[in-house]
Amino acid sequence: MSDLPTDGLALFSTASGDGTMKVTLDPQVLAPLGDDELLVRVEATPINPSDLGLLFGPGDVSTARVDSSAANPTLVMDVFPHMARMVAARLDQPMPVGNEGAGTVVAAGASAEAQALIGRVVATFGGAMCRSYRVVRVADAMVLPEGASAREGASLTV
Repeated sequence: MSDLPTDGLALFSTASGDGTMKVTLDPQVLAPLGDDELLVRVEATPINPSDLGLLFGPGDVSTARVDSSAANPTLVMDVFPHMARMVAARLDQPMPVGNEGAGTVVAAGASAEAQALIGRVVATFGGAMCRSYRVVRVADAMVLPEGASAREGASLTV
């Protein structure tokens, strides 16, 4: 689809090999939608305890600082040395943040089921919800009742 938004941001957490945790807002790249996919403009997403673990993990928040030399907004904090093993398996891998959320379907794939949801407010889960837009399968979208807001549906699964 050529009418997909191009200005989204996504929140990531990276445990870096230099002994820091980095939280970044990075430009979002959207691929064409599959037939049974929806593009949801994320309007509400809670920060659950598990999200906090991913975001900051073993980071020492008292050392938090902004890296103004980074290409995108970046919060950096030192990792407690005795806790570094907690993130060893994810070193230098940006991890998307946000377990659940809700928003409005702004584009859809070609299937009739997907097309029928354009303009509807849906809740969904599965990670990577702290972003401007999230692609989800029709089967993973929980259509909220008419008049329900994204805020009301954002914590539907946890």
